[in-house]
This record gives sequence, C-alpha cells and structure tokens, in this order.
Amino acid sequence: MKCPYCDHLDNRVIDSRLNKDKTITRRRRACGSCEQRFTTYERIEMMLPMLIKKDGRREQWNRGKIILGLEKACEKLPVSMAEIDTFVDEIERRLQEVGGKEISTNLIGEWVMEALPELDEVAYVRFASVYRQFKDVNEFMDELKQFLGERDCE
Repeated sequence: MKCPYCDHLDNRVIDSRLNKDKTITRRRRACGSCEQRFTTYERIEMMLPMLIKKDGRREQWNRGKIILGLEKACEKLPVSMAEIDTFVDEIERRLQEVGGKEISTNLIGEWVMEALPELDEVAYVRFASVYRQFKDVNEFMDELKQFLGERDCE
C-alpha cells in the first residue's frame, strides 16, 4: 500500500476492524518512512454483470456512480452516508443474485425506485425527477399521484 503523503511503499497495520455487517475491513496504517497515519478500507471484489445502458452501450458496474446519484437525491436530508452505503450494498447483492453476464440499467433504476421511499420519500421524488426524465409538470404530477396512491394503500 502506497503512503498518500510520501508515496513510500513500506507501511505497517496498526489496527484492523470489521464494519457491523462484516463486509468491509478498516485498517489504520503507519508509513515506515514519514510515520504519517492513514486509513484503508478493504471490500471483497464481486463479479458483477456488465450494464447495458439505454443507448445500448455496455459498461462495468461503478458503485461510485450510484452513490453520487443517491447523495444528490439525499442532499440536505437526514440520510447518512452509512445508510447510502447500506442501500448500495443491497443493490449489489441483488446484482449478484441475478447472475448472468449482462443486466439493463433500467432494471437497476427500478430497484432503486422501489427501495428509495423506505430510505427517504423526498429523496425518492428527487431521484424520480431525474430518472424518469419528465417532459413537463403534468408527468411529474402523475408520478407523484401514483406514489401517493401507493402510500395510501399501505
């Protein structure tokens, strides 16, 4: 592991801890050269299917992209980064369960839309406004009416 301060490759692990789900290892390290301390995180690399975009392009799963979208949807809301990470972990688990070599990004978007109201309803509305690409206010209102109608049934 390269030191982020001096680029030296020699360092030692001072402390290791698992997160509560036991899926990520947090390691506190000290550089052997400059003695600065830094933290690294290890997670198991999963073999996830290639994503098929709306325009037919294919790309690899990028956890950071979905986290960024969720951060924007949850901006200024009482949703922690830990909750967003857990949310994305669940999406990744579903990706693994599907198996196969390719999956449509539309399906992933629908999974997010299904689960997001449980995280935060305002985040759901924000995410939906970008994901659904409403052409006008009427389309947006139709989505809200459908969402509120589903909420009343619960």
